[in-house]
This record gives sequence, structure tokens and C-alpha cells, in this order.
Amino acid sequence: MANIRYKRVMLKLSGEAFGGKSSFGIEIATLVKIAKQVKQVAEMGVAVAIVVGGGNFWRGDKAEANGMDRVTADYAGMLATVINALALQDVLEKEGVIIRTQSSIGINQVVEPYIRRRAIRHLEKGRVVIFAGGTGNPYMTTDTTAALRAIEIGAEVLLMTKNNVDGIYNADPRKKPDAKKFEHLTHLEALNMRLEVMDATALSLCLENKLPIIVFDLQEPQSIEKAVAGEAIGTLVSSEE
Repeated sequence: MANIRYKRVMLKLSGEAFGGKSSFGIEIATLVKIAKQVKQVAEMGVAVAIVVGGGNFWRGDKAEANGMDRVTADYAGMLATVINALALQDVLEKEGVIIRTQSSIGINQVVEPYIRRRAIRHLEKGRVVIFAGGTGNPYMTTDTTAALRAIEIGAEVLLMTKNNVDGIYNADPRKKPDAKKFEHLTHLEALNMRLEVMDATALSLCLENKLPIIVFDLQEPQSIEKAVAGEAIGTLVSSEE
């Protein structure tokens, strides 16, 4: 990758990505593949921050549907993201990556508390930073966390990874083979068309702050490197027509 388009990026990893083919629990082989890509990007001189989801262990909306208090369910989901963050931290460290993990909820025995200035300083020193615990508030998804943290740390792009879906379509391509793929959309178009890019709160944050989003398939070889280099991959969502 001779050219680097983005010098500071936010990588959003869904909880399902940690589960590999089963989408549940943690598949270490899958994390190793992710870690190798993150290491490659970091060695290119790119400052990498990561927000992890927790859907491979817990989903607050489903727990609520089964009768659980939504706020309690969402806090349980935040703890699930901490488990994923620790697993990813361990694999990255074994790959030789210097990394720091911060959490929005207090769990100081295992990770740092989220402090914006400290996170930025870690990135300036060449460390990869993982953000766990969501925003620390119920009713907020980890998509919103990724958008919010990206804006706070001055990331130039939000990299939204998908599993076996290479961008944004007008329908689920796994169910409808004739679904149309979008190469480029504006934030407003994605909002108005109610496309499943991310939740509306997260997308609105990106719109208001003109933060571009690249949605791509994590399973594609060197996908993160290609996105960072500005190669045509997945779907670009930006402010420009």
C-alpha cells in the first residue's frame, strides 16, 4: 500500500465478527486474522482506534423483548463488549501490537477509564486504542459509540465492517440475490432510504460532523488496508454528492 488516504481511523467491529462462522462466542482464529490486519495498518503509520460490539454474547433489545428491564439489559451488553475488548487486546499483544483498552463504564481493575485526551495521546504515540463499554449509557448502540468516539478523537473516517456483505444494498443480498449495491451514498440519502448502515443516531452524528463512512466486508483479504489506502472497496457514505 504505497499511499495512505486516512492517517487516523475508527474501526467498528461488530460482536458477530468475534464469533466467526457461528457468530456466537469468540473464535480465536478469526481474531488472529483481524489482529494481523490491524497490525499491518498500524505499521503503515496509521493511528487506529477500535470500537467493539457485544452481540456475540448479548443483545439488550432481545433481552427486553423477553421481559428484562431495558436499562439493565443494556448495561449487561456493555459488559459483553468488555469481554470482547479484552480478547482482542490479548490477541493483538501476541502479534506485537502496543495497545491500550479504555472503558466507558468503571472497571479499572482490567482496563483504563475512557479519557479523551489520554486516548488521543495513546494514538499519537503509535498505540492502538480499543474502546469498550459503549457510550456508558443505556439505549445507545455501539454504532453510536463508534461515531461519537471517532468524532471525539478526530478520526478521518469510520470503517464499518460487515460479515460476508461487501457494502450497502437496497435489500439483504443474502436473501435477495438481485439486491442492488450502492457504491456511494450521502449521509442524508442513507437516512432517508432507511438503509441498514447503522442506527439513525449514529448516522446523524456522522452527517452533522461530515464524517465519512466506509462499509465493507471484513472477510475480504486485506480489506482494512484497502480501505485505509482509499482503494475502491465496499460502499462510501459521505457528505458529498
